[in-house]
Amino acid sequence: MPKLKTNRAAAKRFRRTAKGFKGYAANRRHNLGHKDRKVKRQARSGGSSLVHDSDVGRLERLLPNH
Repeated sequence: MPKLKTNRAAAKRFRRTAKGFKGYAANRRHNLGHKDRKVKRQARSGGSSLVHDSDVGRLERLLPNH
């Protein structure tokens, strides 16, 4: 049986935590000056940045060794 390879693009964007997979929120990279304070606050890392349960199976296939 061949080795399972990790999808490197997914490995750079998601990490495994005790509760599931965590990813970075959208809208936090650039042009933050004109964005609403509430949008920036809600996009911070926290419990809301966990990947949705319906996508966990897809990430487990992409990241078999994590």
